[in-house]
Amino acid sequence: MLKKNILRRKRDFSAVYNKGKFVREKYIVLFYRKNDLSYNRIAFLASKKVGNSVKRNRARRLMKESVRASGEPVFSGYDIIFIARNTINNRKCADVKESIEAAIKKVEI
Repeated sequence: MLKKNILRRKRDFSAVYNKGKFVREKYIVLFYRKNDLSYNRIAFLASKKVGNSVKRNRARRLMKESVRASGEPVFSGYDIIFIARNTINNRKCADVKESIEAAIKKVEI
């Protein structure tokens, strides 16, 4: 993932949370908002509800690999935040990939 494709600033996160829309799936929650750029900016988060640092890092790695394996979304010009739910623990990459693909299909763009 290129550096420009990573969502970093607090105000960008706040804008996605406050003005964006979201989709829930079994293992993830996907927040999204139009960003008026020609590319997507993506962030992967796991809160302490997921578990200790090892479990949170694994959850983020699973989400990143699932997004990479499923390819770029059809839409572009969005800020996207993938948040791991605590149900992601002890799951395989294929399960997370199915959940992410289902969430992307649900996105109303």
